[in-house]
Amino acid sequence: MQFPESWLREFCNPPLSTEALAETLTMAGLEVEELKPVAPPFTKIVVGEIKEAVQHPDADRLRICQVDVGQGSLLNIVCGAPNARVGIKVPCALVGAELPPGEDGKPFLIKVGKLRGVESQGMLCSARELKLFEDHGGLLELGADASIGQNIREHLQLDDALFTLKLTPNLAHCLSVYGVAREVAALTGSPLKTPAITAVPVGDQTRLPVRISAPDLCGRFSGRVVRNVNTKAATPAWMVDRLARCGQRSVTALVDISNYVMFELGRPSHIFDLDKIRGGLDVRWGKAGETLKLLNGNTVAVDEKVGVIADDVQVESLAGIMGGDATAVSDDTQNVYVEAAFWWPKSIAGRSRRYNFSTDAGHRFERGVDPGLTVEHIERITQLIIDICGTADTVCGPMDDQQVNLPKPAPVTLRVARAAKVIGMPLTQAQCLDALQRLGLPVTQGEGTLTVMPPSYRFDLQIEEDLIEEVVRMVGYDHLPQIPPLAPITASIRAEAERGPFAVRRALASLGYQETINFSFVEERWEHELAGNPNPIKLLNPIASQMSVMRSSLLGSLLQVLKFNLDRKASRVNVFELGRVYLRDASSQNTDTTVAGFNQPMRVAGLAYGPRAALQWGQSDAGVDFFDVKGDVQSLLAPLQAVFSPATHPAMHPGRCASVTIGGVDVGFVGELHPRWRQSYELPHAPVLFELALDAVLTRPVPAFKSVSKLQPVERDIAVIVAEGVTHAAVMAAIHGADTRDLLKSANLFDIYRPQQANASMQLGEKSLAVRLVLGSEDATLTDEQIESAVKAVLESLSSRVQGRLRA
Repeated sequence: MQFPESWLREFCNPPLSTEALAETLTMAGLEVEELKPVAPPFTKIVVGEIKEAVQHPDADRLRICQVDVGQGSLLNIVCGAPNARVGIKVPCALVGAELPPGEDGKPFLIKVGKLRGVESQGMLCSARELKLFEDHGGLLELGADASIGQNIREHLQLDDALFTLKLTPNLAHCLSVYGVAREVAALTGSPLKTPAITAVPVGDQTRLPVRISAPDLCGRFSGRVVRNVNTKAATPAWMVDRLARCGQRSVTALVDISNYVMFELGRPSHIFDLDKIRGGLDVRWGKAGETLKLLNGNTVAVDEKVGVIADDVQVESLAGIMGGDATAVSDDTQNVYVEAAFWWPKSIAGRSRRYNFSTDAGHRFERGVDPGLTVEHIERITQLIIDICGTADTVCGPMDDQQVNLPKPAPVTLRVARAAKVIGMPLTQAQCLDALQRLGLPVTQGEGTLTVMPPSYRFDLQIEEDLIEEVVRMVGYDHLPQIPPLAPITASIRAEAERGPFAVRRALASLGYQETINFSFVEERWEHELAGNPNPIKLLNPIASQMSVMRSSLLGSLLQVLKFNLDRKASRVNVFELGRVYLRDASSQNTDTTVAGFNQPMRVAGLAYGPRAALQWGQSDAGVDFFDVKGDVQSLLAPLQAVFSPATHPAMHPGRCASVTIGGVDVGFVGELHPRWRQSYELPHAPVLFELALDAVLTRPVPAFKSVSKLQPVERDIAVIVAEGVTHAAVMAAIHGADTRDLLKSANLFDIYRPQQANASMQLGEKSLAVRLVLGSEDATLTDEQIESAVKAVLESLSSRVQGRLRA
């Protein structure tokens, strides 16, 4: 909420500087988010009146003006403003004046100069040149009551400051200048000037029939008829100025009056054109199929969850939010109906956001507006209407006040001992009593307790903690003692056989991947297509239609990142994400870290697309394939030995996908994107992806010491013929499963041969695998018999397990 300091000080004027006042408010919970002057500094600018204005002889757009600034003689000033004319009063910068800095950041100094051969002894200023507001219409025209020669800062009250408060939702009673002044009075002890509101004489007995059909929507509805008003009257400059300093532009006199009282007293109201209301008003919930054209030009549909004010024919206003266009006041309006009501906060909350706009009225009503002063505030509005828009024939009708369902305040008790414990400093009952009484709260004392009956404007006082907060606000947050917490500090030491998530990030970065961080909310289509999840966890209130479910896989997010980069001409994309996924799990129970019915494990996933390496002279630009990413996964899991087995995954190519197993436990998948999804996502090439359980990746066995053999190992190469369908993993398993009496140290495939046609030793559909066996012993040099026995055992194992035979 924004307001000028001068308006606040009219209600309460403490002996504090502007900065001290801002600090006091902030330390009481009313955070001053911004404090800035109304106008930047400038000097020697006064009120001047144009006495004569003639056309410049050598310039079509310039006028030579004779300006009276109260110095006895007229100043000759050349001006190019289109509205420079005789009789108007404008700001005049004298010779030697400094105007606010321009775009170059330097002050603009006024000197005697010549424009097209005519001497100019000053400058006539626009609002834009004084940095008051962006007005391109020419000179800033002042009121006729401006004193010639008066300092423009004094005349326009520019030595003022604008306060912008960032209020929490429980401080609805501070959403007005008077509400903030009430807090300042409580904080500083300075007297509070309550506005005097007197009843306007009734000169007409006309009443507009009003029915409250929904007491759960509207608890009180007050209104009155005002006839024969001049809606074409101009809003006084002082009101326009105050509204502008509150961030509200001037519209028409009647609208400005309604807005002015809202900023002054916190009471949103609405003024109807009485002659456009057909029949009476009915305050009710909307009906399906009803529509309303609002004052902002939008047409909205209402239903049973939206409150409305309707006449006998149609809906005329969104209750507590915005009026309708059909009954809006215009220049032809003569008779008006002024309305002020109490709307239950729950009936207004969220309705503005439903229609994608917000209003000052809705902002206040959904937090709570005082139901006890509707009549007084209508009297204030009526008096302003008479003062500004009144004519000799203006008459007011009687006040119509219907009270059907007002809040019933419940007493709240504060235990002094409890307050001292929560606040963390010693407090006496007298201190608590003083704090609550300064806020104007009715208090009843007990033995160690204080009972408060919340006034009608305090919707936030409901439990004991609310009163404790009021006490600490009056004490001041800056006066709370700085006592460090006393608690045992236990270092959280990670197990030696486990690495941290950051180490996993570093490992992937060293492999050439870049980390991405994505929303856990994803498109439902991703879950069906990429995760094979027909029943994803849906959000009750998604922030966007394409972010309606919780992800059960990280792959969809990585594909979105890939598409984003490809759309921006990136040719090579290697990305990974380390994040949480969300799965349904009936066995999960409520604990400090889990939620019943849901499992939220951490996973790490990666995606590689494009050339295998960045462009360089020493390596070809071949595209990344399954085996490249498989190698990255092996490096990430090392020294653990992962087993890759053919598998299927909804997101991956059925023939180019493998499950990743460690110690017999499946920990993830690696594979190429399914052709269907590559086509669906319009990708030129298929990326290769992997997704692993983070717990498995974090596991790192503790290294164990093992001496290096002092004896020379023995190498033997064998060529084994097997069927084309026999995998490398099966061959290695057969070799390592042979009974070599621990002589076999390693086995590595180094060549594959496939015949082009059948021959004496091989048939089509067979392949020859060349494997190098490394044999050795820790005790003695191997003999020929031991070597031959070990090789024979390997060949027998291959024959029995994969039907392999030694190639001749």
